[in-house]
Amino acid sequence: MLEIREVKTRKDIKEFIEFPLRLYKNCPYFVPPLYSDEKKLLESGGKSEDADAVFYLAIRGGRTVGRIQGILQKEYNRSHNVKQIRFTRFDCIDDIEVARALFSAVEGWGRALGMTDVCGPLGYTDLDREGLLVEGFEENSTFEEQYNYEYYGRLIEALGYKKDVDWLEYQLKMPARRNDMLTRVALRSLELNNLHIASTDLPKRKYIEKYRDGFFDCLSECYAHLYETVEIPKAAQDELISQFMMIVNKKYAIFICDENDRVVGFGLCFPGIGDAVKESGGRLTPLTLLRILNTVNKPKVIDLALVAVRPEYRNAGLNAVLIDGILDILESGEVDSCETNLNLETNTAVQAQWKYFDARQHKRRRAYIKRIGE
Repeated sequence: MLEIREVKTRKDIKEFIEFPLRLYKNCPYFVPPLYSDEKKLLESGGKSEDADAVFYLAIRGGRTVGRIQGILQKEYNRSHNVKQIRFTRFDCIDDIEVARALFSAVEGWGRALGMTDVCGPLGYTDLDREGLLVEGFEENSTFEEQYNYEYYGRLIEALGYKKDVDWLEYQLKMPARRNDMLTRVALRSLELNNLHIASTDLPKRKYIEKYRDGFFDCLSECYAHLYETVEIPKAAQDELISQFMMIVNKKYAIFICDENDRVVGFGLCFPGIGDAVKESGGRLTPLTLLRILNTVNKPKVIDLALVAVRPEYRNAGLNAVLIDGILDILESGEVDSCETNLNLETNTAVQAQWKYFDARQHKRRRAYIKRIGE
């Protein structure tokens, strides 16, 4: 008999976090989130001033066989005048009965709240893991994105969910020949617009604190029009800074500033720590911490997390500055490749920039949507 149980107890929380670790135990491509971050989220109930949440487990014969989270992103619904919930953290054995029961629970929760649509996989903000992997199942996942088995898409589509958007991901390597014109355009752009690249002479924490407000302000302005994005509240900003402080390396964070040190564009890359956290299931053991620190200092892969240029500078050549900076990193020989993470398939302007690299489009992710009420 199949039971759907709302996560309430410490035992339930432990099961919710550890089920995917068991499900992907022998999968070399899966990268878990940090165990402590997941535990903190579930212990809080996943709720905040701007969001409500629910977590469900699927139990059969005393064993966990699936899980899912539902999110009501109230700020997004208010600002876009919609009535939708999001699903995320869906993991399941290859069994349509289990998948149907999990999604039925989330959909019922949404209808009880007066919602009309379910979409996902999506998190609280655009900086959470999002999108279901539909291509690239034999590619290593990045720490910032979620891996899933190929059958997930088949299960979700059998339940009436349709494609809403796709994202593409690219692997970037140093080209056989670098475009020298790009460097000249980058330097000229900084000169003509009286801009500069922020100095990294400060200690890491002070460097981040100095530019964090400018970063989030620039991010909010540049990403507001993108799919399912929501402005990140101050408390969530603090949490994100706390989560990513350990893996930031100033060498891979480019902030472009005006004469008043206002951030007008940035390219934020993280050392690819996926391999460092695999063996421990995301637990920060002493050995895992040592692996992470070694990777942060000497990464072989960097993950391109975010790129943005304020609207008034979008035709001023600043993209050349950011692309040229990434090429500098690759040309140094310290890093083998760069992972772009998610690019909306309709964002051809961003994808056009990868022509300066030896680029390979190797993954595709999808957000689904389903109508659940009127």
